[in-house]
Amino acid sequence: MAEVFIALGTNLGDRQANLTAAREMLAGKIWVEQASAIYETQPWGYLEQPVFLNQVLRARTELSPLRVLNYLKRIEQQMGRQENFRYGPRLIDLDILAYDQLVMQTSRLTLPHPRLAERAFMLIPLAEVAPAWVHPVLGKTAAQLAAALGDFESVHRW
Repeated sequence: MAEVFIALGTNLGDRQANLTAAREMLAGKIWVEQASAIYETQPWGYLEQPVFLNQVLRARTELSPLRVLNYLKRIEQQMGRQENFRYGPRLIDLDILAYDQLVMQTSRLTLPHPRLAERAFMLIPLAEVAPAWVHPVLGKTAAQLAAALGDFESVHRW
């Protein structure tokens, strides 16, 4: 069984219900061991949109990384996510932050998530569920990366 960290985000509709539904839909292929608190966060990339709710899950799976990605994309579609412009509003967004200590880059998936160290809305909840997790490329823990980023104004416990 591989350890996988998954980020959930939503800023359309009933945001809390979207997070709950996404967590429930993971069952069967991905077993959630721990969920961070839910955080309300300012948009990243494109600012003219509603605020997000974000959460990070620490989970286990027997699926390969690409199969996890396919599974997450299928859940997004089943929940009604519509393709939008980059960083635009979304009903649900499911991202793999890390898969074990795997470092990989394909046309569809880069692990760990390529912008993880830049995004407080990912790092703060990741540091909550796995403060000692070490980024396999940067060699720093989630807690160290979150502290170094210092962008706490845009992320509030909800």
